[in-house]
Amino acid sequence: MKQNTSFDVIIVGGGHAGVEAALVCSFKGLRVCIVTMDPQAVGRMSCNPAVGGLAKGQLVREIDLLGGAMATVADQAGIQFKVLNRSKGRSVWSPRAQVDKRLYERTVVEKIKKSSAFVLTGEVVDLKIKHNRVVGVVLRSGEIISCSSCILTCGTFLSGVIHIGERKASAGRLGETPAEGLTTSLVSLGFRSSRLKTGTPPRLNKKTIDWSKTKEELGDKNPTPFSLSSLSFSPPNVPCHSIRTNTRCHDVIKKNAFSSPMFSGDIDAVGPRYCPSIEDKVFRFGHHNSHHLFLEPEWSNSDQIYVNGFSTSLPEKTQLAALRSIQGLKNVEFLRPGYAIEYDFFPPSQLKSTLESKDVSGLFFSGQINGTSGYEEAAAQGLVAGINACAFVSGLEPLVLRRDDSYIGVMIDDLITKDTLEPYRMFTSRAEYRLLLRYSNTDVRLFQKSKMINTLTKQRQDHIVKRLALRDSVLSAVKASVSPDQVSHTKTTINQKMPLVELIKRPEFSIFDAPKDKFSHIDLKELPRWSSDEVFFDVESQIKYEGYIKRHLTEIDKINSSEKTVISKDIDYSSMSGLSLEGKEKFSLVRPETLGQASRIAGITPSDISVLLVYLRRKQC
Repeated sequence: MKQNTSFDVIIVGGGHAGVEAALVCSFKGLRVCIVTMDPQAVGRMSCNPAVGGLAKGQLVREIDLLGGAMATVADQAGIQFKVLNRSKGRSVWSPRAQVDKRLYERTVVEKIKKSSAFVLTGEVVDLKIKHNRVVGVVLRSGEIISCSSCILTCGTFLSGVIHIGERKASAGRLGETPAEGLTTSLVSLGFRSSRLKTGTPPRLNKKTIDWSKTKEELGDKNPTPFSLSSLSFSPPNVPCHSIRTNTRCHDVIKKNAFSSPMFSGDIDAVGPRYCPSIEDKVFRFGHHNSHHLFLEPEWSNSDQIYVNGFSTSLPEKTQLAALRSIQGLKNVEFLRPGYAIEYDFFPPSQLKSTLESKDVSGLFFSGQINGTSGYEEAAAQGLVAGINACAFVSGLEPLVLRRDDSYIGVMIDDLITKDTLEPYRMFTSRAEYRLLLRYSNTDVRLFQKSKMINTLTKQRQDHIVKRLALRDSVLSAVKASVSPDQVSHTKTTINQKMPLVELIKRPEFSIFDAPKDKFSHIDLKELPRWSSDEVFFDVESQIKYEGYIKRHLTEIDKINSSEKTVISKDIDYSSMSGLSLEGKEKFSLVRPETLGQASRIAGITPSDISVLLVYLRRKQC
């Protein structure tokens, strides 16, 4: 490549964030370059063999609606699909899939090859900045590549250090070199950096497991895909298996805890609270005599088994001894030990809601460099960063997602507003409007935005239009009246005719109990069965929770007024009379873009908001 080669967008890193960014930029017709140290690792699933899960499944659906690739790839590579939390309220139901990691990675690589994105082997060690705008990157080789915008998606590679007991080595992932130099460059530009830690469990040899001592875990009999455009969907239902730890296992861990770098003090970085290591579980939850573990195949007919729930940085011998104390794993052998990894990240309070830097124009951050954990979180950020890099280059309006329209909006708002003290993971509990953010109504929530940014193919748009048309038809049909004899086969009784919609509000009555003739005029052949059933079900959810939904919408209307109050980034909060010391510090650090964002900053009081509001009103006068 020549020194003066120029691209519209350069993407540093080829993980899930980088892939989504590259594909959407390519789709929009931009000249895109992915710079990666290992082209063979593009799209690699470096940890668990699964996509989706609690709140993560909603993220994948939203990625699909905004034109991303993760949903369609997961549908192609999936070997087991399940909707989690069915025993709880519908707002927290979340799709999840076990996937064939090898097939997933191959599918991603094929998509990249079919796109116009150029993949370059190299390591970015510096950025070229001119007039507070990114204009290029510098490779370790000394080569300079010009660009109009740049997206940093470095994963765990920035100054990465792997820990296995007392052993440690510089690495981005096991067997892969870390990225050195870029952190120094960013810090020299004024960016704040810090350290986080995450981990992965050991991989077991399938042939050394006594499967008769485990419990089989299957997916749904009638599975639901992630992508609304997955028309032909008949995945295999490959079983996983579950086992439990025991007191003997815990004793082994307790006796050797001093050799874990988390306990010895060798690791200072903070690990994920909601995905703790097995040694954390044993000590933090000492009142539990056992913990669930799941044995998951990493690909079809795989001899390599992922031990979900057993992330660890203990010495390899201790890991093995602890596992061999568990029923079914007496003779188990490792294919790879578990390990912890420390890496640099850049607190995302330094970013706008578009994921663009507040100080360097055209520079975007996404994925684990922002302090997040998980494929889905990374992919969602990469997609948003890619869309907004396109908008930046083309001079168009950026995409800004809100807390009330998407889980992606919740995640980004949390990242840029709240202190990131540990690897951020998406949960339904983080979304105060989760009843509005059901995975089954993603089309309603985000289709207009996807049309605005023009990231969907015509085929994908057509599928969504058909779903929305079906929804309208069903909503119209439930206005019809039903007579007592038409519901005599159900658990409910009525004494006179009443609208079907009122009957559906009853907890014991389902829309699928309704007389079939009420929907006989609707053509259900336009969509696959899983999709039409999902639409019916979501209409039912909308009806049953109508009162709660209306209350949420009223709250949102009030909040959105504060989101319309824009705050200049040049305000000197330190000189603002009446602000608390913490208010001055937090406002100066985050530099909120709107009054609404300011009110969500941790540590900010109503009094601080009142002072800020008075200041803003005076400025308007």
